[in-house]
Amino acid sequence: MQSLNIQYNPRIDQLRWLAATLVFLFHFHLEYRGLGGTGLSSPWAALIIEGHTGVGLFFTLSGFLFMLIALHQRQIVYADFLRNRILRIMPLYLLIFLVATSIGRDKFQPADLLYLFATNLGLAPTSGTPITGAAWTISLEFLFYLVFPFLARFAMESGIRYLAGWLVLLLFFKAAAFTVNTNSTLMYFSTFVGRFDQFIIGMIAAMVYARHGALLQRVAPLLVPASIALVMWDTALMNRLASFGSVPHSPFWIVWSLIESAGWALLILGWTAFRPRLPAIVERVLTHGGKISFSFYLLHMALLHLLATQVGTVRPFEIGWSDALFMIVVTYAATWALATLSYHIVEEPFLRMRRRYGATAAKTAAQVG
Repeated sequence: MQSLNIQYNPRIDQLRWLAATLVFLFHFHLEYRGLGGTGLSSPWAALIIEGHTGVGLFFTLSGFLFMLIALHQRQIVYADFLRNRILRIMPLYLLIFLVATSIGRDKFQPADLLYLFATNLGLAPTSGTPITGAAWTISLEFLFYLVFPFLARFAMESGIRYLAGWLVLLLFFKAAAFTVNTNSTLMYFSTFVGRFDQFIIGMIAAMVYARHGALLQRVAPLLVPASIALVMWDTALMNRLASFGSVPHSPFWIVWSLIESAGWALLILGWTAFRPRLPAIVERVLTHGGKISFSFYLLHMALLHLLATQVGTVRPFEIGWSDALFMIVVTYAATWALATLSYHIVEEPFLRMRRRYGATAAKTAAQVG
């Protein structure tokens, strides 16, 4: 559903689709290998092997979109902003949390309710099973929502240098944390120290977009392929130096999120400024994929795990790559259908309750008052 606070740009939904699809392919690859299938190993396949990079795209895109809204509105009503964010993420997130606590019913403790605010830490119920494991990102998203109106205000007052200062501070914390934690993968992958710079980079990209939009439109045909090449390079580098799940402690993780997010920020800038239209059917499909991306992201692991445990490997062609492609298409289509249902049943009714939270809303409220 389109934002009430800024002109709709379908390119942003298309990037959401890309992020959700990359994470899906990452988890499909893990399940497929778990069933005995041949895993990918080529650097050219790093976007799938390290497809968790889609999370970095989601975070960078959040910073970009909300900073664009702040620059457009110039003023954000804090209470209304949080109200909209709660309506956006909480209904489906609470449903997932209830599923997680139901699964872990025999081990559940009342204090575990606090994990509603910290799904990315410790032994959160949502982290105890692959069925709900994707929900760890929600706590980081909401932390960003809590502080974003302040960050946006200070950035508009002081410029990009204010946000650049945050990147320096976070890099210092990353370097210091590396010296005292031997599991740098999880520390940098799912915590404030490891991820918050990606939201900041997204905000910086939005300020560049607002200031140099005309230039970006001219260079977009070159910037899009260049940014794709950079993303492919940095995921291949990650796969070689600090692959997720196999290199628990590497200094590369100190700069990993900066490199990852820089590539995604350039793609966001290039793609949102790119004027030529895709074929109409492609535009509609990808835009719909972005619309349902939140449900797709939170539900895909459950469906993949269900199919892996109850159906297993399907070999209609008895040819390795053909069978794998067939399974990807079928599971992706099933996830798409499930996410569409979830969007219309769980998300959309609450999204219709959102309202404007920018300067116009504040002025209207003052006049009514």
